[in-house]
Parts: sequence; structure tokens; C-alpha cells
Amino acid sequence: MGPLKRVLLGFAALYFGLCALVFIVQRRLLYFPHRETEPAALERAARLGLAPWRDGSGALIGWRYLSSARVARMLVLHGNAGSALDRAFYAQALGALGVEVSLLEYPGYGPRAGSPSLASLTEAALQAVRSLTVEGKEPLWLLGESLGSGVVGRVVASGAAVDGLVLVTPFARLADVVRRHYPIVPASLLRDRYEPAVDLASFAGPSILILAGEDEVVGVDTSVHGEAGYNL
Repeated sequence: MGPLKRVLLGFAALYFGLCALVFIVQRRLLYFPHRETEPAALERAARLGLAPWRDGSGALIGWRYLSSARVARMLVLHGNAGSALDRAFYAQALGALGVEVSLLEYPGYGPRAGSPSLASLTEAALQAVRSLTVEGKEPLWLLGESLGSGVVGRVVASGAAVDGLVLVTPFARLADVVRRHYPIVPASLLRDRYEPAVDLASFAGPSILILAGEDEVVGVDTSVHGEAGYNL
């Protein structure tokens, strides 16, 4: 075997090794949860004026800003970093307008048990929508922030009844974001294929898109803005 062939084989081995490593640890590169104990989270929530939100078994699933004169409801599906309590500003801003805000905590984030994945985040969001649907008849909107726009897409694609959407720095396809940040890694290795441009293409309700021209994670070039066939 000649020297050039050995070098090429060495580079090929390194590349495939890198791809294998990325495949194994990719969720650590996608999800950046802030973890804390439930007592610590409850204390922080109280300072922020938020009430704990629990499921039928008593497990903590998020936080709520309740309104006695609610005109609408908003379920917030946050981005990939931090936790739901880091989005208290949504509750403070919208609550002043008579909107009852629910901040869903993802599995594996904050004090909530579990591990984040497309499947676990989608199921958590669907359970939250079902819970809110039976609580009242006021319009129910979804707010998806960055990664949360992908979760919103999965909820809508499932057929869940929601009245409107607010998408903050939404991407069209997660694979496009991966290519932007890791151009040498094949996007085909991606396990969690969030594709809001596909999932939301037929959504006919009112929608608000908020884009950030200098966003270093989801740039306008990978956002839903201008996506062919996107109906928002």
C-alpha cells in the first residue's frame, strides 16, 4: 500500500469515526437543559409569580400564570437551552393582556424527569394541549421558540385543535440548521427530524412569525421565512 493510499484511508477512518461519534452524542449537541431540584424550581417560580403546573398524578410538568379574566390561553414551548422558568418574561408580558400563560417543561429539563427527544417532547406537548383543551373554551394558542417551533409543528401535524400560532425564530427544517453548523457531517445521521415547514404547511389559523436577522443559531436563511409551500 502506497503512502498516499494510507493517508487517504487514515482520513476516511477519522471521518467515519467522527460521524459515528456525532451519531452517538448528537442529542447532547441538540438539547442543553438546565437541571434543578423541584424545591429549588418551586422557590424560583414563586419569586417570578408563577404557580406549579402538575399532571393528574401530581408530577410537575411546568408553570402557569393564571388570569381571573382570561381572554385567551397560550402554551409556551421553549427552545433547546435552559428551562421553562427562563421564559417567565412571556408570562409577564402576555399576562398583562389577559392571556393565561402555561410554560411547559420538557422531559429532562428543570426538575422534570425523563430525557429529551423528538418523541418525548412531542408527547409532553400533546398531553399539555389535551389538558388545557378540557379546562375551558377560550382560544388556545401555541408559542414555539426556536426548537419549540419544531414541537409546535409536531403537535399541529398530529391533528390537535389549536387556534393560533406564535413562532419565535422558527427554522424550516432542523436538518438545514445542522448543515449550517456542522457542514461536514451528513444530515442523514439526524435522529430527531423536526420539520415545521412540512408539519405546518396546511395550518389555516392565524400565525405570527418573529425572525431575528442576527440569530447565530437559526439564521434567516434556515428559517421558515420564504419557504416554498409554507402557508404561514
